[in-house]
Amino acid sequence: MVNTIEWTDAGVVMIDQRKLPAEETFITCRDYHEVADAIRAMVIRGAPAIGCAAAMGVAIGVLKASDENMDAEFEQVCDVLAATRPTAVNLFWAIERMRLLYQGQRDSGGSPSAIRQSLIAEAERVLREDIASNEALGRHGAALLPTGGTVMTHCNAGALATGGYGTALGVIRAAVEEGNPLNVLANETRPFMQGSRLTVWELQQDDIPVKLLTDSMAGHLMRRGKVQAIVVGADRIAANGDVANKIGTYSLAVLAKENGIPFYVAAPTTTVDLNLPSGDEIPIEERSPDEVTQIRGHQIAPVETEVWNPAFDVTPNRYVAAIVTEQGIARDPYVPALKALVEQASE
Repeated sequence: MVNTIEWTDAGVVMIDQRKLPAEETFITCRDYHEVADAIRAMVIRGAPAIGCAAAMGVAIGVLKASDENMDAEFEQVCDVLAATRPTAVNLFWAIERMRLLYQGQRDSGGSPSAIRQSLIAEAERVLREDIASNEALGRHGAALLPTGGTVMTHCNAGALATGGYGTALGVIRAAVEEGNPLNVLANETRPFMQGSRLTVWELQQDDIPVKLLTDSMAGHLMRRGKVQAIVVGADRIAANGDVANKIGTYSLAVLAKENGIPFYVAAPTTTVDLNLPSGDEIPIEERSPDEVTQIRGHQIAPVETEVWNPAFDVTPNRYVAAIVTEQGIARDPYVPALKALVEQASE
């Protein structure tokens, strides 16, 4: 399993996902600004992994803060981290979790050193809980996948997108571990190529058979009966089951519906945002035009080309066959089903 992120005495260590698969390089973030830069630059990406990074960013920020100005510096740390990427709700969930702990420690008269140690322990706990959550949702979702079938996935929702094990790939991993000889089709996921660079690499590490597709090939293969199920991750799920995920997910869901293929979403309950009634209210991140006009610094379009580069799209709940979480599987009607799972997780 890929070691995506960890807390060390030297700082927050992350595998640099921009360099994969050519190089397995790790970077060490020694302050919260470097953690924020890593999130923004997609050194680390994927909603659960971003949540883990945010928790560690808060911890290292307070670790470096002065005793005299700790409260103000804490808020500054939270503000900087919250401004990195707007769509992934785990970012804000993790910051709020750390804020509640910090305030509780302050209110109870905890010393600065005790507060720092509590935040570090909490950040490490967030990481452990995420891995355990992914393993649990993998077990729940494995039963949904066809025996010996071919499963399509989009972007990277594996160990690299989480604290470890993965969400969509966690479901696939769990099924394979239980003896299901699955084959995987991975869409390349333009423009940042998370599918080709990361998902294929992860599956090859686990000896799970995988074939790479360009994004535009998916519909053709569905129509020819080459796909038996689709499973993807999520960056935010609204209360009604609308799902924000990497751009291109909506198109896959519509094609799946047209071709009678079940479309599953795998995500921990921390990705469910009960405060948003529908996906229409999910903020969609706009990223640099260079990601579209260039590939690894090589210009592939005229220099003055105008670009629209939304990083995510929203799939309405009517296209989603089931949402797999660590607490169990939600199906339509999603409003009560998701609410019950989130409440179960908080008990």
